[in-house]
Amino acid sequence: MKTTAEFTHENYHKSHKAILDMVYTAMFAAAICVCSTLLSVDIGKVPVTMQTFAICLTAAMLGWKRGTMSVIVFILLGAIGLPVFANGSGGLEVLAGSTGGYIIGFIFTALIVGTVADKFDRKLVPLVISMAVGILVCYVFGTPWFMFVTKLDFVTSLGYCVTPFLIFDAIKIVLATVIVNRLSKVIRL
Repeated sequence: MKTTAEFTHENYHKSHKAILDMVYTAMFAAAICVCSTLLSVDIGKVPVTMQTFAICLTAAMLGWKRGTMSVIVFILLGAIGLPVFANGSGGLEVLAGSTGGYIIGFIFTALIVGTVADKFDRKLVPLVISMAVGILVCYVFGTPWFMFVTKLDFVTSLGYCVTPFLIFDAIKIVLATVIVNRLSKVIRL
């Protein structure tokens, strides 16, 4: 049977961990917001942002639970109207708009990257592969939704939403994996 001191000490550690989890989740959700709004450049119907970089970095650093929760917090902030999406937009109309499928796809990107980061202890090659697959899954969610909203055909939609972003996404993946690889050796979140 546990003594009162042992029970209190155990509860302290559980509540301390829960508070840290909330802080990290909020901190990384804020980082996603910054990368979505301040680092956004229009190149057509879909802007180039650092959202996918921030989501991959978040999920890789925090793992699947906290990383995915950070993405969900980001989406909820945008859904209630805060200007956290690309170009400082927000509201349910953005989620229902042409890029809404990509925003929802971010949840699955985080799940994939975070799960691989947890399972393979943030090793470089599995992270690169998981980020590439995660972004591909985001495209799979976003492009059909873009087609549905805009009534554009598949090839035209790929030209607007996928092809111009492949090089940018490759650079973001390299940048995110290098940062995670370096940080995870000195910081355990």
